[in-house]
Amino acid sequence: MLPQETTEMLARRLYEARRSRVQLRHFSREYPAMTIDDGYAIQKAWVALELADGRTIRGRKIGLTSRAMQQASQITEPDYAPLMDDMFFESGGDIPIDRFIAPRVEVEFAFVLAKPLEGPNVAIHDVLRATQYVVPALEIIDARIEQFDRDSKAPRKVTDTIADFAANAGVVQGGRPMPPDAVDLRWAGALLHKNAVIEETGLAAAVLNHPAMGVAWLANKIARHGERLNAGDVVLAGSFTRPTQVARGDVLHADYGPFGSISIRFT
Repeated sequence: MLPQETTEMLARRLYEARRSRVQLRHFSREYPAMTIDDGYAIQKAWVALELADGRTIRGRKIGLTSRAMQQASQITEPDYAPLMDDMFFESGGDIPIDRFIAPRVEVEFAFVLAKPLEGPNVAIHDVLRATQYVVPALEIIDARIEQFDRDSKAPRKVTDTIADFAANAGVVQGGRPMPPDAVDLRWAGALLHKNAVIEETGLAAAVLNHPAMGVAWLANKIARHGERLNAGDVVLAGSFTRPTQVARGDVLHADYGPFGSISIRFT
């Protein structure tokens, strides 16, 4: 593990990078022995800085849930990070692109919990019983740590991504909330349009065969650290499309069929 003072210093760098919109080089390049546990320790120290500013945690995100993304990232399990209150945006509204460095958008479902979930033995049926409703969501991901090194062009390692809030930067919920047993969520999907052109399509089964499996995995994972998912938490279950790059002026429309739709514009 990295020394505590190093962990706190790297967390401070990320905290400042989010505000200045100046990207950082890979922490794994500077500290090649950095581990996944170090990544989460840095993330936790960064959260502490946000909480000290008066921010609150509204839920969690789960990333790297699809097989393709895990293979690309050379990791065998998903990752996770908190959803801070200032990351939420309204469907149908304008999103200032200057909030971000290199934003991309992913298509997901969000589980809103009515009851707490506490591991270590949470299963998919526990998640479905604890969920108040499932709702369409877009996640805005960003890279406070460079996705590719500016010189070598090497991709960042998963330890960098975990430290960087698992790339989380924004959440948009919309469409039609539904009880989790109203449809077979494996076959729920979406069409993502950018400027009236379909960019991505996908089914939620790409998320660990069922998006609720990601929520169960998360509840069990954080139980090792004495944490749980709480009633009222918003949990992003993981993307079932590839990330779509966005630029100022882009209009995105995600059609989730019976779940309704989400529309946003980057200004």
